[in-house]
Amino acid sequence: MYFIGYLLRAVATILNMVLTLYLWIIIARAILSWVNPDPFNPIVRFIHNITEPVLGRLRSRVPLFFGGIDFSPMIAILVIVLLTNWLVPSLDQLGQNLLHP
Repeated sequence: MYFIGYLLRAVATILNMVLTLYLWIIIARAILSWVNPDPFNPIVRFIHNITEPVLGRLRSRVPLFFGGIDFSPMIAILVIVLLTNWLVPSLDQLGQNLLHP
């Protein structure tokens, strides 16, 4: 059971890092949308390509455009915060309980 406990704690740590990084990438995309950057810049293309699958799916399911403002990044950030504050600690606690019953 020690292996599964350590595995769950490692998954929780990696998930926390990935979600935090993705949160900052979404924030960067929102900021970039204010300044109208060069669309051929490799960094801008990377940020757009990595966030568009999630934001596009949110836009298709919940069309929240009020006055030309896209609220899909805010919804994505709320989901990431929810996962970071609920799923990650739950996985970590489950792993901890398997290590020390």
